[in-house]
Amino acid sequence: MVLYNLLLFIHILSAILGVGPGFILITVVTKAATMTELRHAFHIRNRIHVLVMVGGALLLTSGLGMGLLRPYLFSQGWYVLSLLLFMIALALGPTILAKKSAPIKLLLKEHQGEGIPEAYNVLARRLFFYERIELAILFIVIVLMILKPF
Repeated sequence: MVLYNLLLFIHILSAILGVGPGFILITVVTKAATMTELRHAFHIRNRIHVLVMVGGALLLTSGLGMGLLRPYLFSQGWYVLSLLLFMIALALGPTILAKKSAPIKLLLKEHQGEGIPEAYNVLARRLFFYERIELAILFIVIVLMILKPF
């Protein structure tokens, strides 16, 4: 019981400290008006993203640990669906999001001048579309974990 409660505590803190900041990653870069500001915003965004990755890893391990301590959780629809959706959200990072962010990173590195090129706006819209999908998935996971509807 003590180990389960410890894992639950870690799980909740990981959601707050890890997933929570993920909801502002898009906002951090949308107000930049110059390339210097945009580069700085992406630097901040990357640092926040480290917290999100650590939080995500802790969420997955603590959630699975709770399931191993209480195997009946694997028969609960909300738990299984949450786990499946979370795995999908995690998989988006190194697959789709990495592909969509690579051209932006290159543009930030190579672009000369202070004006933000239109190409960035096109690339950012594509990236942020998929990031919003990921955030919607994570929001659904949070709702499932709170309400445990089935």
